[in-house]
Amino acid sequence: MNKEKELDVMVAGYLGIDLIPDFKKTQQNVPLHDLLKPGKLTEIDGLQLSLGGVVANTGIALKKFNKRVYLNGLTGNDFMGRIIQDWLERYQIATGIKMLPHASTAFGIVIAPPGVDRIFLESPGCNEIFSKSDIDFKVMQQSKIFHFGYPPLLKNFFVNNGNQLHSLFSEAQQLGVVTSLDLSLPDPQSEGSHCDWPAIMKKVLPFTDIFVPSIEELLNIMMPEEYHRIAAAADENDMIDFIPLETIQSLGSQMISLGVKILLLKMAHRGAYLFTGDVSAVNEKGDLQLDTENWNHITLHCDAYPVDPDRFKNASGAGDTAAAAFLTAILEGESAFRSLHYACIAGRNNLYCNDMYQELDSWESMTNEINITVF
Repeated sequence: MNKEKELDVMVAGYLGIDLIPDFKKTQQNVPLHDLLKPGKLTEIDGLQLSLGGVVANTGIALKKFNKRVYLNGLTGNDFMGRIIQDWLERYQIATGIKMLPHASTAFGIVIAPPGVDRIFLESPGCNEIFSKSDIDFKVMQQSKIFHFGYPPLLKNFFVNNGNQLHSLFSEAQQLGVVTSLDLSLPDPQSEGSHCDWPAIMKKVLPFTDIFVPSIEELLNIMMPEEYHRIAAAADENDMIDFIPLETIQSLGSQMISLGVKILLLKMAHRGAYLFTGDVSAVNEKGDLQLDTENWNHITLHCDAYPVDPDRFKNASGAGDTAAAAFLTAILEGESAFRSLHYACIAGRNNLYCNDMYQELDSWESMTNEINITVF
Protein backbone atom coordinates (compact mmCIF):
# COMPACT_ATOMS: atom_id res chain seq x y z
CA MET A 1 0.00 0.00 0.00
CA ASN A 2 1.30 3.46 -0.90
CA LYS A 3 2.23 5.80 1.95
CA GLU A 4 -0.37 8.52 2.51
CA LYS A 5 0.77 11.74 0.83
CA GLU A 6 1.27 14.79 3.00
CA LEU A 7 -0.35 17.30 0.62
CA ASP A 8 -3.47 17.37 -1.51
CA VAL A 9 -2.38 19.90 -4.14
CA MET A 10 0.82 21.67 -5.07
CA VAL A 11 0.06 24.79 -7.13
CA ALA A 12 2.85 26.32 -9.23
CA GLY A 13 3.19 28.92 -11.97
CA TYR A 14 2.06 32.50 -12.44
CA LEU A 15 1.77 34.77 -9.39
CA GLY A 16 1.03 38.48 -9.12
CA ILE A 17 -1.27 41.12 -7.71
CA ASP A 18 -4.27 42.78 -9.38
CA LEU A 19 -5.11 46.48 -9.07
CA ILE A 20 -8.78 47.06 -9.85
CA PRO A 21 -10.20 50.60 -10.09
CA ASP A 22 -13.68 50.66 -8.55
CA PHE A 23 -15.86 52.45 -11.12
CA LYS A 24 -18.99 54.20 -9.93
CA LYS A 25 -22.33 52.46 -10.44
CA THR A 26 -23.54 55.57 -12.29
CA GLN A 27 -21.03 54.77 -15.04
CA GLN A 28 -23.04 51.67 -16.02
CA ASN A 29 -24.24 53.02 -19.36
CA VAL A 30 -21.24 55.15 -20.33
CA PRO A 31 -19.46 53.76 -23.43
CA LEU A 32 -15.91 52.68 -22.70
CA HIS A 33 -14.42 55.03 -25.30
CA ASP A 34 -16.11 57.96 -23.51
CA LEU A 35 -15.24 56.74 -20.03
CA LEU A 36 -11.52 56.43 -20.86
CA LYS A 37 -11.25 59.25 -23.40
CA PRO A 38 -7.71 60.74 -23.64
CA GLY A 39 -7.42 63.93 -21.60
CA LYS A 40 -10.59 63.22 -19.61
CA LEU A 41 -10.63 62.79 -15.82
CA THR A 42 -12.80 59.86 -14.68
CA GLU A 43 -13.55 59.75 -10.96
CA ILE A 44 -13.60 56.31 -9.28
CA ASP A 45 -14.76 55.10 -5.86
CA GLY A 46 -11.49 53.49 -4.85
CA LEU A 47 -8.97 50.82 -5.75
CA GLN A 48 -9.32 47.13 -4.95
CA LEU A 49 -6.19 45.04 -4.46
CA SER A 50 -6.40 41.29 -4.88
CA LEU A 51 -3.89 38.54 -5.40
CA GLY A 52 -3.69 37.38 -9.00
CA GLY A 53 -2.56 34.38 -10.97
CA VAL A 54 -3.15 30.69 -10.59
CA VAL A 55 -0.83 30.27 -7.60
CA ALA A 56 -2.71 32.71 -5.37
CA ASN A 57 -6.24 32.33 -6.69
CA THR A 58 -6.44 28.56 -6.99
CA GLY A 59 -4.21 28.06 -3.95
CA ILE A 60 -6.27 30.26 -1.61
CA ALA A 61 -9.54 28.73 -2.81
CA LEU A 62 -8.19 25.21 -2.19
CA LYS A 63 -7.15 26.27 1.32
CA LYS A 64 -10.62 27.71 1.86
CA PHE A 65 -12.05 24.34 0.80
CA ASN A 66 -10.01 22.64 3.56
CA LYS A 67 -7.32 21.14 1.30
CA ARG A 68 -3.63 20.80 2.22
CA VAL A 69 -1.85 23.03 -0.28
CA TYR A 70 1.67 24.16 -1.12
CA LEU A 71 2.26 27.18 -3.37
CA ASN A 72 5.30 27.52 -5.64
CA GLY A 73 5.90 30.89 -7.31
CA LEU A 74 8.05 34.04 -7.41
CA THR A 75 7.74 37.62 -6.22
CA GLY A 76 10.18 40.49 -6.24
CA ASN A 77 11.56 42.10 -3.09
CA ASP A 78 9.44 45.19 -3.60
CA PHE A 79 6.29 46.77 -2.17
CA MET A 80 3.86 44.54 -4.07
CA GLY A 81 5.94 41.44 -3.38
CA ARG A 82 5.77 42.12 0.34
CA ILE A 83 1.99 42.53 0.09
CA ILE A 84 1.73 39.09 -1.52
CA GLN A 85 4.02 37.53 1.10
CA ASP A 86 2.07 39.08 3.98
CA TRP A 87 -1.24 38.03 2.45
CA LEU A 88 -0.18 34.41 1.98
CA GLU A 89 1.48 34.23 5.39
CA ARG A 90 -1.86 35.25 6.88
CA TYR A 91 -3.30 32.04 5.41
CA GLN A 92 -0.14 30.03 6.32
CA ILE A 93 0.61 29.10 2.69
CA ALA A 94 3.63 31.31 1.89
CA THR A 95 6.35 28.70 2.52
CA GLY A 96 7.05 27.90 -1.15
CA ILE A 97 7.01 31.48 -2.45
CA LYS A 98 10.50 32.77 -3.30
CA MET A 99 11.23 36.50 -3.03
CA LEU A 100 13.91 37.57 -5.52
CA PRO A 101 16.08 40.58 -4.60
CA HIS A 102 16.66 41.87 -8.14
CA ALA A 103 13.33 41.29 -9.90
CA SER A 104 9.94 42.98 -9.90
CA THR A 105 6.64 41.50 -8.77
CA ALA A 106 4.04 40.85 -11.45
CA PHE A 107 0.96 43.05 -11.39
CA GLY A 108 -2.11 43.60 -13.48
CA ILE A 109 -4.37 46.63 -13.84
CA VAL A 110 -7.88 45.37 -14.43
CA ILE A 111 -10.14 47.90 -16.17
CA ALA A 112 -13.70 46.69 -15.56
CA PRO A 113 -16.39 49.39 -15.74
CA PRO A 114 -19.94 48.14 -15.02
CA GLY A 115 -21.41 46.25 -17.96
CA VAL A 116 -18.11 46.07 -19.87
CA ASP A 117 -15.87 43.03 -20.33
CA ARG A 118 -12.57 43.35 -18.48
CA ILE A 119 -9.43 44.86 -20.01
CA PHE A 120 -6.10 43.68 -18.57
CA LEU A 121 -2.84 45.61 -18.47
CA GLU A 122 -0.30 43.04 -17.28
CA SER A 123 3.34 43.34 -16.21
CA PRO A 124 4.65 39.76 -15.87
CA GLY A 125 7.63 40.77 -13.72
CA CYS A 126 9.63 37.85 -12.32
CA ASN A 127 7.26 35.33 -13.92
CA GLU A 128 9.38 35.87 -17.02
CA ILE A 129 12.27 34.10 -15.29
CA PHE A 130 10.24 31.46 -13.41
CA SER A 131 11.50 28.07 -14.57
CA LYS A 132 11.48 24.38 -13.82
CA SER A 133 14.45 24.90 -11.48
CA ASP A 134 12.17 26.95 -9.18
CA ILE A 135 9.82 24.00 -8.64
CA ASP A 136 10.33 21.83 -5.57
CA PHE A 137 10.08 18.24 -6.82
CA LYS A 138 10.42 16.81 -3.31
CA VAL A 139 7.26 18.62 -2.32
CA MET A 140 5.62 17.59 -5.59
CA GLN A 141 6.25 13.92 -4.79
CA GLN A 142 4.37 14.38 -1.51
CA SER A 143 1.32 15.84 -3.31
CA LYS A 144 -1.66 14.01 -4.74
CA ILE A 145 -2.13 16.60 -7.50
CA PHE A 146 0.34 18.97 -9.16
CA HIS A 147 -1.56 21.95 -10.63
CA PHE A 148 0.34 24.28 -12.98
CA GLY A 149 -0.96 27.48 -14.48
CA TYR A 150 -0.56 29.97 -17.27
CA PRO A 151 2.27 28.66 -19.48
CA PRO A 152 1.46 31.26 -22.19
CA LEU A 153 2.66 33.90 -19.68
CA LEU A 154 5.70 31.94 -18.44
CA LYS A 155 8.48 32.46 -20.98
CA ASN A 156 10.70 29.56 -19.94
CA PHE A 157 7.85 27.14 -20.45
CA PHE A 158 6.99 28.09 -24.04
CA VAL A 159 10.41 28.87 -25.57
CA ASN A 160 12.31 26.05 -27.30
CA ASN A 161 9.05 24.42 -28.37
CA GLY A 162 7.85 24.07 -24.80
CA ASN A 163 10.64 21.68 -23.77
CA GLN A 164 10.55 22.74 -20.09
CA LEU A 165 6.78 22.31 -19.92
CA HIS A 166 7.01 18.87 -21.47
CA SER A 167 9.87 17.90 -19.14
CA LEU A 168 8.01 19.21 -16.08
CA PHE A 169 4.86 17.21 -16.76
CA SER A 170 6.65 14.03 -17.78
CA GLU A 171 8.75 14.10 -14.59
CA ALA A 172 5.64 14.75 -12.48
CA GLN A 173 4.04 11.67 -14.01
CA GLN A 174 7.15 9.61 -13.24
CA LEU A 175 6.82 10.67 -9.58
CA GLY A 176 3.31 9.23 -9.49
CA VAL A 177 1.57 12.59 -9.19
CA VAL A 178 -1.72 13.50 -10.89
CA THR A 179 -0.98 16.41 -13.24
CA SER A 180 -3.34 19.32 -13.79
CA LEU A 181 -2.95 22.24 -16.22
CA ASP A 182 -4.62 25.62 -16.61
CA LEU A 183 -4.10 28.16 -19.40
CA SER A 184 -4.33 31.90 -19.97
CA LEU A 185 -4.74 34.12 -23.00
CA PRO A 186 -1.43 35.62 -24.18
CA ASP A 187 -1.05 39.19 -25.33
CA PRO A 188 -1.47 38.96 -29.15
CA GLN A 189 1.69 41.07 -29.54
CA SER A 190 3.78 39.01 -27.12
CA GLU A 191 6.34 36.31 -27.81
CA GLY A 192 4.04 33.75 -26.21
CA SER A 193 1.33 34.30 -28.80
CA HIS A 194 3.63 33.41 -31.70
CA CYS A 195 4.57 29.90 -30.56
CA ASP A 196 3.38 26.75 -32.24
CA TRP A 197 1.00 25.98 -29.39
CA PRO A 198 -0.74 23.02 -31.05
CA ALA A 199 2.67 21.33 -31.37
CA ILE A 200 3.54 22.15 -27.75
CA MET A 201 0.21 20.82 -26.50
CA LYS A 202 0.59 17.61 -28.46
CA LYS A 203 3.83 16.99 -26.52
CA VAL A 204 2.45 17.97 -23.11
CA LEU A 205 -1.13 16.67 -23.07
CA PRO A 206 -0.18 12.96 -23.07
CA PHE A 207 1.29 13.73 -19.61
CA THR A 208 -1.69 15.84 -18.47
CA ASP A 209 -4.35 14.07 -16.42
CA ILE A 210 -6.63 17.03 -15.70
CA PHE A 211 -6.98 20.05 -18.00
CA VAL A 212 -9.07 23.09 -16.94
CA PRO A 213 -8.85 25.87 -19.58
CA SER A 214 -11.53 28.35 -20.58
CA ILE A 215 -13.09 27.89 -24.01
CA GLU A 216 -11.43 31.08 -25.31
CA GLU A 217 -8.01 29.98 -24.09
CA LEU A 218 -8.30 26.51 -25.59
CA LEU A 219 -9.65 27.82 -28.89
CA ASN A 220 -6.84 30.39 -29.06
CA ILE A 221 -4.18 27.77 -28.36
CA MET A 222 -5.44 24.89 -30.50
CA MET A 223 -7.39 26.60 -33.31
CA PRO A 224 -5.95 30.13 -33.61
CA GLU A 225 -7.43 30.85 -37.04
CA GLU A 226 -10.90 29.83 -35.85
CA TYR A 227 -10.42 31.89 -32.69
CA HIS A 228 -9.67 35.05 -34.68
CA ARG A 229 -12.55 34.36 -37.08
CA ILE A 230 -15.05 34.04 -34.23
CA ALA A 231 -13.62 37.04 -32.38
CA ALA A 232 -14.00 39.17 -35.52
CA ALA A 233 -17.57 37.97 -36.04
CA ALA A 234 -18.44 38.79 -32.43
CA ASP A 235 -17.06 42.33 -32.85
CA GLU A 236 -18.01 44.22 -29.66
CA ASN A 237 -20.03 41.29 -28.29
CA ASP A 238 -18.87 38.43 -26.08
CA MET A 239 -17.25 35.87 -28.38
CA ILE A 240 -18.32 33.00 -26.09
CA ASP A 241 -21.84 33.42 -27.46
CA PHE A 242 -20.54 32.90 -31.01
CA ILE A 243 -18.69 29.61 -30.46
CA PRO A 244 -20.72 26.77 -32.03
CA LEU A 245 -21.51 23.65 -30.04
CA GLU A 246 -19.80 21.59 -32.75
CA THR A 247 -16.53 23.45 -32.12
CA ILE A 248 -16.80 22.85 -28.37
CA GLN A 249 -17.41 19.14 -28.90
CA SER A 250 -14.58 18.90 -31.42
CA LEU A 251 -12.10 20.53 -29.02
CA GLY A 252 -13.25 18.29 -26.19
CA SER A 253 -12.83 15.12 -28.23
CA GLN A 254 -9.43 16.27 -29.50
CA MET A 255 -8.11 16.88 -25.96
CA ILE A 256 -9.17 13.42 -24.82
CA SER A 257 -7.63 11.82 -27.91
CA LEU A 258 -4.33 13.61 -27.13
CA GLY A 259 -4.16 11.96 -23.71
CA VAL A 260 -6.08 14.19 -21.29
CA LYS A 261 -8.11 12.07 -18.87
CA ILE A 262 -10.41 14.80 -17.51
CA LEU A 263 -11.20 18.06 -19.32
CA LEU A 264 -13.12 20.85 -17.59
CA LEU A 265 -13.99 23.48 -20.19
CA LYS A 266 -14.97 26.74 -18.49
CA MET A 267 -17.43 28.89 -20.44
CA ALA A 268 -18.43 31.77 -18.12
CA HIS A 269 -22.16 32.53 -18.54
CA ARG A 270 -22.57 29.43 -20.73
CA GLY A 271 -21.59 27.24 -17.80
CA ALA A 272 -19.03 24.46 -18.24
CA TYR A 273 -18.49 21.22 -20.13
CA LEU A 274 -16.84 18.06 -18.86
CA PHE A 275 -15.19 15.53 -21.19
CA THR A 276 -13.42 12.42 -19.89
CA GLY A 277 -11.48 9.39 -21.09
CA ASP A 278 -10.37 6.50 -18.89
CA VAL A 279 -9.71 7.85 -15.35
CA SER A 280 -8.28 4.60 -13.93
CA ALA A 281 -4.69 5.88 -14.06
CA VAL A 282 -5.72 9.07 -12.25
CA ASN A 283 -7.05 7.00 -9.34
CA GLU A 284 -3.88 4.94 -9.13
CA LYS A 285 -1.45 7.87 -9.11
CA GLY A 286 -3.31 10.20 -6.78
CA ASP A 287 -4.74 7.67 -4.33
CA LEU A 288 -8.11 8.95 -5.48
CA GLN A 289 -11.48 7.26 -5.24
CA LEU A 290 -13.27 8.23 -8.46
CA ASP A 291 -15.98 5.79 -9.53
CA THR A 292 -14.72 4.75 -12.96
CA GLU A 293 -18.18 3.59 -14.08
CA ASN A 294 -19.43 7.10 -13.33
CA TRP A 295 -16.42 9.02 -14.69
CA ASN A 296 -15.16 7.09 -17.71
CA HIS A 297 -15.86 8.30 -21.25
CA ILE A 298 -18.58 10.88 -20.59
CA THR A 299 -19.62 14.33 -21.81
CA LEU A 300 -21.61 16.57 -19.45
CA HIS A 301 -22.78 20.18 -19.46
CA CYS A 302 -23.74 22.39 -16.52
CA ASP A 303 -25.52 25.71 -16.93
CA ALA A 304 -24.01 28.70 -15.17
CA TYR A 305 -25.50 29.41 -11.77
CA PRO A 306 -27.58 32.63 -11.72
CA VAL A 307 -25.71 35.73 -10.59
CA ASP A 308 -27.23 38.28 -8.21
CA PRO A 309 -26.13 41.62 -9.74
CA ASP A 310 -26.53 43.39 -6.40
CA ARG A 311 -23.87 41.14 -4.86
CA PHE A 312 -21.39 41.40 -7.73
CA LYS A 313 -17.96 42.71 -6.66
CA ASN A 314 -15.13 41.29 -8.73
CA ALA A 315 -14.76 38.89 -11.68
CA SER A 316 -11.01 38.37 -11.35
CA GLY A 317 -10.05 34.79 -10.54
CA ALA A 318 -13.44 33.19 -11.16
CA GLY A 319 -11.96 30.55 -13.45
CA ASP A 320 -9.20 29.77 -10.96
CA THR A 321 -11.76 29.35 -8.19
CA ALA A 322 -13.85 27.07 -10.38
CA ALA A 323 -10.74 24.95 -10.99
CA ALA A 324 -10.03 24.79 -7.25
CA ALA A 325 -13.55 23.55 -6.52
CA PHE A 326 -13.32 20.99 -9.31
CA LEU A 327 -10.02 19.62 -7.98
CA THR A 328 -11.45 19.53 -4.46
CA ALA A 329 -14.47 17.55 -5.67
CA ILE A 330 -12.14 15.06 -7.38
CA LEU A 331 -10.11 14.71 -4.17
CA GLU A 332 -13.36 14.13 -2.28
CA GLY A 333 -14.35 11.34 -4.69
CA GLU A 334 -17.47 13.15 -5.90
CA SER A 335 -19.37 12.07 -8.99
CA ALA A 336 -18.60 13.69 -12.33
CA PHE A 337 -21.97 15.45 -12.30
CA ARG A 338 -21.53 16.93 -8.83
CA SER A 339 -17.89 17.88 -9.52
CA LEU A 340 -19.03 19.90 -12.51
CA HIS A 341 -21.64 21.65 -10.38
CA TYR A 342 -19.08 22.48 -7.70
CA ALA A 343 -16.94 24.17 -10.37
CA CYS A 344 -19.83 26.26 -11.66
CA ILE A 345 -21.13 27.33 -8.26
CA ALA A 346 -17.64 28.26 -7.00
CA GLY A 347 -16.98 30.33 -10.13
CA ARG A 348 -20.26 32.17 -9.52
CA ASN A 349 -19.50 32.69 -5.81
CA ASN A 350 -16.11 34.20 -6.67
CA LEU A 351 -17.96 37.11 -8.29
CA TYR A 352 -19.22 38.12 -4.84
CA CYS A 353 -15.74 38.42 -3.29
CA ASN A 354 -13.02 41.02 -2.94
CA ASP A 355 -11.18 39.02 -0.28
CA MET A 356 -11.62 35.44 -1.45
CA TYR A 357 -10.46 33.74 1.72
CA GLN A 358 -12.78 35.75 3.95
CA GLU A 359 -15.81 36.05 1.67
CA LEU A 360 -15.90 32.89 -0.49
CA ASP A 361 -18.58 30.41 0.54
CA SER A 362 -17.32 27.35 2.37
CA TRP A 363 -17.34 23.84 0.92
CA GLU A 364 -20.20 22.92 3.23
CA SER A 365 -22.26 25.90 2.07
CA MET A 366 -21.77 24.97 -1.60
CA THR A 367 -22.67 21.36 -0.82
CA ASN A 368 -25.92 22.48 0.78
CA GLU A 369 -26.83 24.64 -2.22
CA ILE A 370 -26.09 21.82 -4.66
CA ASN A 371 -28.16 19.40 -2.58
CA ILE A 372 -31.10 21.83 -2.50
CA THR A 373 -31.02 23.06 -6.11
CA VAL A 374 -29.95 19.91 -7.97
CA PHE A 375 -30.89 16.88 -5.93
